[in-house]
Amino acid sequence: MKREPINTYGYNFVPNEFLEDSRDEYTLRNKQIEHWDNRWRSLRDDEILFLETLGNTSASWDHVYVEDPIDLSLIRNSSFYGLVRIGSLQPSTISYHDFVLPEGIRDSHIVSCDINRHCAIYKIAYLSHYQIDTMCMLHRIDEMDTTNHSKFGNGVIKDGESEEVRVKLSIMNENENRAIHPFVSMRCADAALWGTYREYPELQKKLLEFTGATVDRRRGYYGYVGPHSVIKSCRIIKDVAFGSHVYVKGANKLKNLTIRSDENAPSQIGEGVELVNGILGYGTRVFYGVKAVCFMLGDNSNLKYGARLLHSFLGENSTVSCCEVLNSLVYPFHEQHHNNSFLIAAMIQGQSNMAAGANIGSNHNTRGADGELKAKRGFWPALSSSLKYNCSFASFSLITKGSYPNELKVPIPFSMISYNEAKRVLNVMPAYWWMYNRYALERNEWKFGNRDRRYYKKQHIETSYISLDTIEEILDALEYLSYHVALSAIREGMLDPPPDNSRERLVEIGSQLLESSSPMVNELHVVSYDIERSKRGTRLLKVQQGYNAYKEMLIFGCMQSIVEYMVAHSLSFETFEREASSYSESPFGSRALKGPSVNLGGQIVSEALVLDLIDDIENGRVSDWDEIHQRYDLWNSSFGKTKAVKSYQALCTLYKADEENPLEWKSVIATFIELCTENARQIRLTREKDFHEVFRSSVYRSEKEKISVLGSIEDDSFIIRSQQRMNQLITRVSDFSC
Repeated sequence: MKREPINTYGYNFVPNEFLEDSRDEYTLRNKQIEHWDNRWRSLRDDEILFLETLGNTSASWDHVYVEDPIDLSLIRNSSFYGLVRIGSLQPSTISYHDFVLPEGIRDSHIVSCDINRHCAIYKIAYLSHYQIDTMCMLHRIDEMDTTNHSKFGNGVIKDGESEEVRVKLSIMNENENRAIHPFVSMRCADAALWGTYREYPELQKKLLEFTGATVDRRRGYYGYVGPHSVIKSCRIIKDVAFGSHVYVKGANKLKNLTIRSDENAPSQIGEGVELVNGILGYGTRVFYGVKAVCFMLGDNSNLKYGARLLHSFLGENSTVSCCEVLNSLVYPFHEQHHNNSFLIAAMIQGQSNMAAGANIGSNHNTRGADGELKAKRGFWPALSSSLKYNCSFASFSLITKGSYPNELKVPIPFSMISYNEAKRVLNVMPAYWWMYNRYALERNEWKFGNRDRRYYKKQHIETSYISLDTIEEILDALEYLSYHVALSAIREGMLDPPPDNSRERLVEIGSQLLESSSPMVNELHVVSYDIERSKRGTRLLKVQQGYNAYKEMLIFGCMQSIVEYMVAHSLSFETFEREASSYSESPFGSRALKGPSVNLGGQIVSEALVLDLIDDIENGRVSDWDEIHQRYDLWNSSFGKTKAVKSYQALCTLYKADEENPLEWKSVIATFIELCTENARQIRLTREKDFHEVFRSSVYRSEKEKISVLGSIEDDSFIIRSQQRMNQLITRVSDFSC
């Protein structure tokens, strides 16, 4: 502690050693509010006397400025220190819903602040170095101040500061070797790029430089409250930049934050919240005892009911409630609602749901706190499921309830993973979702698009379950199943080992068995030894059915992408094939179509393009984050074509088509129409179980009561919508001649 004369109070905000010759402590402050266009004037002697009779004090009234028209009777029982500027005040009220206050400043202690027109500031025990824009309401705040080195949640350092104070998010791993540094316009794709490609040191260096360039290193920026914001009944607010139309009520502590908000996408913070070192996206909502430290929230995301979020990035349109998320990178459309679930040291690629009791966290079985889990999109661990790190999962993996004692590497998409504790055997059922729950697949795809309430859709998000990534995974799964069918047949003595025992030859043999639907396959005990870290093999269930289901998924999903692209661009099959050939041979198209595809924050893109971007960053052809974002946008602009052409290539692979044996569109269309019809039927059948299952009906006194609670299958809006969609696809594809 130190003691200084009162006439220095509110001044010397920026130490002299951080001021250039042409700058004083007010230079940046004045620049921040140039857009206000105020006409400040000094107080007259009679006005000063009048203010003092109303209980106001100041160490120097010469440094208190006002703007006309102003009713000074609206300023009462307040003290002013340093340079204070007050905009126009008139005898009017401003309100937010039922909360109404007269304009004015009352019972407040104000140090070196700028207050724009028509604000209501009541009972602020300490307000220091803040700029309050037009028509804001501040009520009952214990402390609200800004330091001269404020960074507002950005991972930067100010002049004279050491690296130790730079904010970082230690995502994906607890050992901090994947740490990233946040900035206000950061996208989930940026976090994925930065946290994933750690083997490129020059990339890491450049990304840190790009982040540093997003913020002025000079000291002296003031905290800011955007127009039409309400902040009430809060305890401590320090180094926070509020956007416009923010609503904050009852927060315990807000420190070193940027809260992005405007009239189109207002953000809200509620009771008991404590947030430190973070950036909140547009339209975010944080309520009821949430604790978050070193974090970033994507647009339209929610933290509720005591959730804990530390060193993590939570993507757009996600909700975390009650539970704990640490050291994780979570992509858009993630749901986690249960107090007894947690997620630690993981990369969850979105469209995911964590059930109650799910134990997805490093247990340090790697001799250090550096275990990781990576799950591609559509990850659903069931109630009370526990996994041992390290683990990786293909897209749309469903894990049933159980304690999984060994590390897992599951390459089979849309599968159901279960553990038979009695026999101590891991089971994997390929293509489970297509075989048994198409309702969930289709409804989730619709739901994600329908619930994307972002006003500013900067992060590109693919919501279709058949896309570049899953097309590749399904083709790989067909090969994987073929290989293990052949191996199992040889192991059980049903086939003699071929002279050429290569993987390619075994895949060919297994594929022949599966394509012919040989009865031998159903008799096989198909086992894989590369899914679980165990001497026991993993049992692959219903391999024949799964193999056929994958083929149906490819035909349905790929044809859907092709038809939608052809309709959008008024193409025939002939012209589409020519366009596909031309695109696949072009410099950009050949890279965009090259596998493997990666999920970059929700945007599916060829890793070849990502590596091209990395090369451009390292060699100076891309020089800041804005240019990186422009590259993402460029990829997205051609995504529809890339997806359609990739789908065409997948169909050619599936049907073994080439220049000499072109794809027979009539046959493919006929199969597609059959699949659309069957898809609508299966969606209805899946949902129908909820209406007719005996035990589900047992809680109702009568059929009428059940219908009043559940409704009727005939009235289910999604069933109706999916039937209409399948009919539309059939109509569209039927309009094309081959």
